[in-house]
Amino acid sequence: MDWKIELIFVPVSHVDRAKEFYTRIGFHADHDSTPYPGLRFVQLTPPGSACSIAIGTGLRDDVPTGSLDAIQVVIPDADAALAQLREVGVEAEGVDEQSWGRFVTFADPDGNTWTLQQLVPQA
Repeated sequence: MDWKIELIFVPVSHVDRAKEFYTRIGFHADHDSTPYPGLRFVQLTPPGSACSIAIGTGLRDDVPTGSLDAIQVVIPDADAALAQLREVGVEAEGVDEQSWGRFVTFADPDGNTWTLQQLVPQA
């Protein structure tokens, strides 16, 4: 049986600001609805990903805004990813070279931290 991660909740304080940020860095805005007052659900998907993120209001009020610091995404080229982020005005840390990969780290406007990993070829 396959287990596939479909959606990760990202706690934000201002939904429209977060939506603009994520679409600016290349995420696709899949869904944005307010099914009833107090609940807004926005789903965004990184390019090429089968897993999306959800932001909104009334979804997970028990998760502190900006508390997510463990999202890791695999990318083909750390240098290109860093250049793309900086090109759209995102303050991203330079490429961190490790024996198990090359990493770029950045945060969204609320402080949720993302790590992009370029895998190293297996010997």
